[in-house]
Amino acid sequence: MSLSDEQKQHYRNILQMEKSSIDDLDRQIEEELAKVKDRLAELQNAKKAARQMYDAACLRLGVPNDLLEDEEDDGDAAGF
Repeated sequence: MSLSDEQKQHYRNILQMEKSSIDDLDRQIEEELAKVKDRLAELQNAKKAARQMYDAACLRLGVPNDLLEDEEDDGDAAGF
């Protein structure tokens, strides 16, 4: 079955609209990924700072650093 000129134009319009929608969604996805990456970096930096403070407090108090023990346990569980 052959498409009429009107039907062809209809489908061309659909192609154009949906291509535009896909491009817009791709842009939105990239923006959201960038936000997530930024937030993860902030959280990782905050965790690193808190960890440094924790490590220093353990050292100053002369108490074992239980986070080091947890890391060693995690390493054993991972096969290291």
